[in-house]
Amino acid sequence: MKQTITQTQELADLIIRYDHIVLTTHRQCDGDGLGCELALYYALKKMGKSVKVINVDGTPKKYKFLEPDLHIQYFDKNPELPPQIELVLVFDTNDERIIEPLFSALKSKDPLIFFIDHHPLLQNGPRPETESYIDMSAASTGEIVFELIQKLGVSFDSQIATALYTSVTFDTQMYRFIRNSPRPHLVAAELLRHSVNTEEVHRHLFSHQTIKKIAFISKIFSQIDYFADGKLAFVALTLEDMNYFGLDFDEVRDVTDQIMTIDSIEIALVIRQDKPNIMKVSLRSKGVYEVLSAAEKIGGGGHWYASGGTYVGPLEDAKKILINHLQNQISNR
Repeated sequence: MKQTITQTQELADLIIRYDHIVLTTHRQCDGDGLGCELALYYALKKMGKSVKVINVDGTPKKYKFLEPDLHIQYFDKNPELPPQIELVLVFDTNDERIIEPLFSALKSKDPLIFFIDHHPLLQNGPRPETESYIDMSAASTGEIVFELIQKLGVSFDSQIATALYTSVTFDTQMYRFIRNSPRPHLVAAELLRHSVNTEEVHRHLFSHQTIKKIAFISKIFSQIDYFADGKLAFVALTLEDMNYFGLDFDEVRDVTDQIMTIDSIEIALVIRQDKPNIMKVSLRSKGVYEVLSAAEKIGGGGHWYASGGTYVGPLEDAKKILINHLQNQISNR
C-alpha cells in the first residue's frame, strides 16, 4: 500500500523504522543525485544503519573529489545485491525507467521503494508505482535532503556538508536557477559552517576544462543551427567528433548550458550520439517556453525548463521530431 508523505518529518520517521537501506539515483548520475545519496549515506552511518549506495553505472570523473568509488557499488560491474533490503531511497528522479536494470533487481527483493525528488511528474509517461516525496518548489533535491537530515537529528560534518553543497551548487548552476527562492542560499550558508572547500567544489563542477575540450567547443559552436528567428539553437554532438577529440560523454554534458549564454536564444537543443542509433537529448529554456513536453515526445522527462531523454533511432529523426515541436511551440505563443 502506498504511503502518503507530505512533510520531511514523516519521511524521517519512516527512515528511522528501517535498518537495512539502499540509496540510489538515476543512471549517468549528476551532482544533485550523487550529493544527496552520499550525504544521506554518511548521515545514516552515524545513526548505525546498515546502508549501501548502489548506482546503475559509474560516476563521472569530475566528481572524484567526493571519492565516490570508496562508497558506491556499480550495478553494471557488480550486480550482487545485499541479502536484506528493507528500504530503497531513490534520489533526483521519479521515473523508474532511468534506474533500469537496477530498479527491477531491487524491486524483486520486495523492499519499500521511495522516490525523493523535485521534478514534476510526467504528463505522458510513467508515474511512480511506489511511494514518493516530491517537492517541486525545491531548486535541487539537495534542499530536501538537507531538511531530511535535520529532521533525522544527525549533526552535519564536513563530509555531509560537502556532498550537499555539491548537490545544491550543481543543480542551481552556482545559484543562477533558484526558482525565486531564498532557500538555496540559506541552505548553502548553513553548510558553509562545516568546513566545505567551496573553491574545490566550484573548480571540479564548472572549471574543469581541457585543451581538447576547448577545441571541441570551438568546432561545435561553428555548427549551431538557428531556428525561429534565432530563438532556438540546435547542435549535434556526433560520435565521430567526440572520438576525434578524445572526449567522453561526461566532458560534453555542459554544451547545452554554454549555448544558453547566447543572447537571442530562448531554447537550446543538443543531441549527443552515444551509439550509432542511441541519442541523448538535452533541452534548456530561459523560462519563456517550457521544454518538458518536447522531452516527453521521445519518452524523456525532467523540469519545465530543463529536460532531456534518450531517443532510439537515427539522429536526423530525433532532430526532426524535436525541432518541429519546439518551433510550433514558439510560433503558437
